[in-house]
Amino acid sequence: MADSMSHEDIQKHIRVYMMIFASLAVLTVATVAVAYLHLYIHMSFWISLIIALSIAIIKGGLVARYFMHLKSEKKVIYITLVITIVFLLFMFALFISAYHGQAGGHIVS
Repeated sequence: MADSMSHEDIQKHIRVYMMIFASLAVLTVATVAVAYLHLYIHMSFWISLIIALSIAIIKGGLVARYFMHLKSEKKVIYITLVITIVFLLFMFALFISAYHGQAGGHIVS
């Protein structure tokens, strides 16, 4: 089956991968820019962290969707992915509550 792909199909796939690569490169530059904005214009640490994490989520989604081929997977893969994300958020909540408890109720910067 893989041998029956036409030249146009292959070119289309290469074009998509190059566009994703360019998007990841631009988003990486944006992440670095957000870090410098925090240093130069004294933007709030939490705002710059939220922006940087949002960019990282978008980049991770692009990698998972195109390079890990989740775009064409079945629903079972998506259910597993959702369960994993819920577990990750639960673990973050545990970590933050434990850190908050050790800091004596104060978040240390």
